[in-house]
Amino acid sequence: MKSNNFHDILTVIKFTMRDILSRKSFRISTIIIVVLIVLGFNIPNFINNISDGDFSDKVLFVDRDHLLGEISTDYEQNQQAEGSQIWGQFTDDEIKKQILDDDVSAAWVITKDSRTNGISLQYIVKNRVTAPSPSNETILFIQEAYAVAQLQYQGFSEKEIQKVFPTVSVSVEQTETQEVGGNIFVMMMLSCVLFFAIYFCAYQVSSSITIEKTSKIMETLVTSTSPRTIVLGKTIGIGLVGLMQIVLFAIVAIISAYSFLDSALLNNLFDLSSFTPYLAVIMIVYFILGYFAYALMYALTGSTVSKPEDIQSANTPIAIITMIGFYLAYFTLTNPTGDLNLFAALLPISSPFCMPLRVMMGIASGWEVLLSIAILIVTCAIIAHVAIKIYSNAILNYGAKMSFKDIIKTYKEK
Repeated sequence: MKSNNFHDILTVIKFTMRDILSRKSFRISTIIIVVLIVLGFNIPNFINNISDGDFSDKVLFVDRDHLLGEISTDYEQNQQAEGSQIWGQFTDDEIKKQILDDDVSAAWVITKDSRTNGISLQYIVKNRVTAPSPSNETILFIQEAYAVAQLQYQGFSEKEIQKVFPTVSVSVEQTETQEVGGNIFVMMMLSCVLFFAIYFCAYQVSSSITIEKTSKIMETLVTSTSPRTIVLGKTIGIGLVGLMQIVLFAIVAIISAYSFLDSALLNNLFDLSSFTPYLAVIMIVYFILGYFAYALMYALTGSTVSKPEDIQSANTPIAIITMIGFYLAYFTLTNPTGDLNLFAALLPISSPFCMPLRVMMGIASGWEVLLSIAILIVTCAIIAHVAIKIYSNAILNYGAKMSFKDIIKTYKEK
């Protein structure tokens, strides 16, 4: 009997996967998303091509009266064309020409202010609207360099000057005993990927069931196998197709990133040092359980409607629950060691989005992960029981969309 049930589930899985993969809309949407991923990673290259590759991030410094003393002299002699700074003596016309030709993005002209007996800074850019604002760090650097030069003119030694302007080292410490690690950008991206994967894959279950009810295919399926087999088979089949699609998108994104993005940008944004095999297993487990929880809820709503145009309104409550779960996990990241984040990691509607991030940050203990998975498994079992019961009694309903009262009544029927 168990062998027959397994064979029937496998048959429904194959049928569902074949049906989805054969749809022209599925193929076209997959191709469009792949193209958008490739184009998205090419945006920096498109920007460079539009500007003909001539735009420069170099900044020009001109110390007209040598107010910065040895500092500006050393820069002019040794670093005139190195790094992001260019130091030298240039006329106003030469400065304007370099900015207009995009040889430099901006220029700082340092002169003596006769009124205050201090310094006057002139910040020159091509366009004041589109250009970045003057950097406070640069202003502080010029002020400090000017003060050092003035002290040198007064005969102060380097040791005496260093007492006035000591070397400052900065370290960041936290008052909480629990350390938090990981790349926040990667965490947000993984959370979004899990959300869209679970949401869109689960949504397909509701749509598929309703369409098959409309085309009367369900009558044939019900006479061939049990409603329980149909629910589980369709849920697993659509989940496998969705997982294959997500893997495809991930592979395309990784290849595009390493093919089109600068290596320095990749190292800063996509630091995967905290991505371990354990984290990969955790993400897969939560994807599967999270998908099943939401897919079974969508299967329930799909069985209560008989018209494709009613799918959207029927799925609205589940969509709201999904959004609450995602945003609860997302916003609790501002305080990952707080009680609310732990609550989100244990709550079944948000744990698929939250717990993998806690694992990635290194703040999830073993008992938290096990308890969260256990709660999610129990939740899936309860939803599956309710969904299959209502599905069994409502699957051949071709009337109007069922109300909440009708759903409760249907569930109580034997």
